[in-house]
Amino acid sequence: MRKIITITALLLALLSADAMAQKKEIAQARTYIKSGKDFDKAEQLMVSVLQNDSAGRHNKRVYQLLFESVRLQYEAANEKVYLKQSNDTAAICNLTSRLFAVATLLDSVDALPDRKGRIRPEYRKGNAEELNTLRPNLYLGGTYNIKQADYLTAFRFFDLYIGCDSLPLFTGYNYRQTDAFIPVAAYWATFCGYKLAQPTLTLKYAEQALRDTSKTSYTLQYMAEAYRIAGDTAAYVKTLTQGFQANPEFVYFFPRLIEYYTAAGQLERALQTAEEALQTNPHSELFLFAKSTTLLHLQQYDECIAVSDTLIARNDSLAEPYFNAGTACLNQALALEQKQNPRLYRNPIRQLYQKARPYMEHYRQLAPDEKDKWAPALYRIYLNLNMGRQFEEIDGILNRKQ
Repeated sequence: MRKIITITALLLALLSADAMAQKKEIAQARTYIKSGKDFDKAEQLMVSVLQNDSAGRHNKRVYQLLFESVRLQYEAANEKVYLKQSNDTAAICNLTSRLFAVATLLDSVDALPDRKGRIRPEYRKGNAEELNTLRPNLYLGGTYNIKQADYLTAFRFFDLYIGCDSLPLFTGYNYRQTDAFIPVAAYWATFCGYKLAQPTLTLKYAEQALRDTSKTSYTLQYMAEAYRIAGDTAAYVKTLTQGFQANPEFVYFFPRLIEYYTAAGQLERALQTAEEALQTNPHSELFLFAKSTTLLHLQQYDECIAVSDTLIARNDSLAEPYFNAGTACLNQALALEQKQNPRLYRNPIRQLYQKARPYMEHYRQLAPDEKDKWAPALYRIYLNLNMGRQFEEIDGILNRKQ
């Protein structure tokens, strides 16, 4: 019994010592604040209390003193900017974010029910009114850090700016309905997540970002990339399709849709997508080339050659349409060579090699580094047309590669 009493007395003594230390640090922080300087020291004292004193974490006065010390640092920094003694945007924004963080912690303690179960926040109204006027600094902090290429810090600012809508501290402000900058901030948050290649961050505010209709295509691009990185193929293709339907000529969506359908062996879908794209812009070189390539894969060789010729007539400096048309001719020749009694088709086969020749020679001129593509093709052409000198040249090229 005596041992229990001794332990109890010891605990009471320790608690009493902690309480005395807490009162001393609170008093010292107030002294710093009243002195009109050393606000940062007051902040450090209150942070120390919260870190080391469990009782202090439930003391509203500690949080309010912490809030006051940061607020006064903000006012001092803001005054320097106003007097043009400083232009430290980062400091202003960082102090603002600390104010919001402290006020949120204070509100969580301030809103705890009393012994009778009543919730009567003492500081919420005043702090919310003050912070509401400073909230644009959070948006500024986001844009400032984007310019510094510090995308994670920028995201955190936008996250805090948008997240105010769900904080009890700002009950009644209804930012999502009243703040026209929410979709813009959401777009930039999505952009930051994209730059960081972090799908979770990219997608967190993506749906809100889509409300910024001036940047819909970019938002959908960032979303698609997030799904691709996350390995969500269904969502990736769905978003590509959504983006393509909204803006067919946006540089990102169409090529990746065609690439996906081709890799997945869904060539009819690829052709359908190319046809839909051409309905929006029948003169697009990208759309025509995609159709030409898809027709080649589908073994629709005459159609491939026709589309390639159309593209060449519009822009004869593009290399790949020549390759597609030449390859289509060679594949037609190969199909005849594989028939029974190929001698019966000698003339059509020769005509196809003659037809393929100018396409492949022109491709070689436009893409001299693509030896792996034009050298084997020209080898076949010159061999079958009995063009000895040209054949020997290509044979030498192929042997040097080996």
